[in-house]
Amino acid sequence: MQKIRKGDEVVVISGSDKGKRGTVLRRVSQEYVIVEGVGRAKRHTRPNPMKGVTGGLVDRDMPIHISNVALYNPQTQKADRVLLKPVGQGKDATLARHFKSNGERVDRT
Repeated sequence: MQKIRKGDEVVVISGSDKGKRGTVLRRVSQEYVIVEGVGRAKRHTRPNPMKGVTGGLVDRDMPIHISNVALYNPQTQKADRVLLKPVGQGKDATLARHFKSNGERVDRT
């Protein structure tokens, strides 16, 4: 199970964007995620009238390694680690994400 998923609010804990907060837009691979507003880079783009793309400099969110982000805990208002705990009994037990500091469940569904 993935500890950080698409749509999670995360805090950058290391690197040039340390302390910034944003939501995970997508997972690029098993180890990289794209966070909204974090790791921006300027990209030179050629115009393409067939796709309706205008040329010039475009800001893009670049991938960031998953070890450099931590899930944001709204109760403590800090970055927090994630713990996977089984919920249920026997065969029906499923893993759920919990915050390590206070034990609150991340997924409220």
